[in-house]
Amino acid sequence: MRRGLLCLVLFLGAPLALAANLGDIYRQALLNDPVYAAARESYRAGLEALPQGRAGLLPSLNLSANYRASNTESNASGLDREFSSNPYGYTLSLVQPLYRKQNLDTYEQAKLRVLLAEQQLKLAEQDLLLRTAQAYFDVLSAEDTLSAAESAKQAFAEQLAQARRSFEVGAATIVDSHEAQARYDLATAQEIAARNDLDVKRRALEKIINAPAPGLARLREGAKVGLPEPNEMDAWVRQAQDGSLGVILGQTAMEIAGREVERQRGGHYPTLDLTASYSDSRNTSTTLGGSDATTKTGVVGVELGLPLYQGGLTSSRVREAVANREKARFDLDNARRQAILDARQGYLGVLSGVARVGALEQAQVSSESQLKSTKLGLEVGVRTRVDVLNAEQQLFTTRRDLAVARYQTLVAGLQLKAASGILGEVDLGGIDGLLKD
Repeated sequence: MRRGLLCLVLFLGAPLALAANLGDIYRQALLNDPVYAAARESYRAGLEALPQGRAGLLPSLNLSANYRASNTESNASGLDREFSSNPYGYTLSLVQPLYRKQNLDTYEQAKLRVLLAEQQLKLAEQDLLLRTAQAYFDVLSAEDTLSAAESAKQAFAEQLAQARRSFEVGAATIVDSHEAQARYDLATAQEIAARNDLDVKRRALEKIINAPAPGLARLREGAKVGLPEPNEMDAWVRQAQDGSLGVILGQTAMEIAGREVERQRGGHYPTLDLTASYSDSRNTSTTLGGSDATTKTGVVGVELGLPLYQGGLTSSRVREAVANREKARFDLDNARRQAILDARQGYLGVLSGVARVGALEQAQVSSESQLKSTKLGLEVGVRTRVDVLNAEQQLFTTRRDLAVARYQTLVAGLQLKAASGILGEVDLGGIDGLLKD
C-alpha cells in the first residue's frame, strides 16, 4: 500500500514525497549496487563448476576428417611416369571413462565450489545490508549535525542581536557582544562543515542505489533501542563460532582444499577407459591402370593407463595441494577468531549504546532545564550572557549526540547479527518500525 501511494504521488507529479525507509533503500540497493551485482555474476559463474566437473565422467565423442592430394612424377629406365593420389576419410571416436580418480574428485570438488558460490553470494547480501544501513544512518546523522549547527547559529544570532542592543543602551559591556559574535562565527563555520559532510554522505548513499538520495524516514521521538536477545555474550559467541558466514566459507574452502589433495594424488593412479572408433578412408589414385581403394574399420575395446614417471610433476602438485590445505586450515582458524571478536564487539556496542542513549536522554532533559534556568538567571542578573551561550551550545550538542548514539546502536545490533550469521532483510523491518511513516 505504501509503495502504491508513492507511485501515485510520483505519477500525479504532486510536490508531496514520501520518505523512504531503510527497507526501501535496501531494495533499491539490491537492484543497483555494483558490488552486489558483481557478486551475483560471480555466483552465476560459480554454478558452472558443476557441469564442468560432471563432464569428466561423461563420454566424449570426436569426429575428425582429412583430405590430401599428391602428385608424383618419376623417370625410371628412361620411362616417364606420373602418379596422383587423393586419400580422404573420416574417423568417429568415443571415449567413456570407466575409472579416473582425478575426474571423480573433480566432480566432488565441483559440488563444493557451487556451495561456496552460494555462500559467497549470501555474504555479499549481508555486506550490502550493512553498507546500506551504515550509509542510511550516516545521512541521518549528518542531517542532525547540520540541524544542530543551524539551530545554534540562529540562537547565537539572536543572542548577538540582544547583546548589541544591550550594549547600545549601556546595559551590557562590549565583552558580551564579542563573545556572542565569536560563538556566531564558530556556528557559521560548523554549519558550512556540516553541510559539506551531508553532501558527501548523500553521495555515498547515491553510489549504492545509483539514484539521487531521496528523503529518508527518521527515528520517531522517544524510539527505544532494545537490548540484544538473548542478553548474554557467551550465547552470541557460540553462535558466531559456527554460524558466522566467514566461518562457514572457511569450512567449505578447507573441504575444497582437502579434495584437491586427493585429486592430485589421483595422478599416481591408473586409468581405465572404454573406447570405440569407426573410420572410413578412401584413396583414389591415378596410374597407368588406375585404382580406387576403400577401407572401413570399427574398433571397440578398453584402455588401461598407468603413469610411471612425469619428472616429479605429480608429487610436486601433491605437496602444493597439501600446503594449500594447511593454509585453508589456518584461514578457518582466523575466521573463527574474527567471528568471536566481531560478536563480542557487536554485543558490547549494543550494550554500551543503549546505556549511552539512556544517559544522553537524561542529559537532554537536564540541559533543557539548565537553559531555562540560565535564561531566567540572566533576566534577574545572576547569570551572564556567556552562561546562556554555553547552555545553548550544550543543549544542541546533547541533542546531536543523542541522535548519533541511537544510530550507532542500531548499526551495532545489525553488526552483531552479521557476526553470528543470522542477519537478514527481516531485521530491517524491525528498524523500520522505529521510523516515522
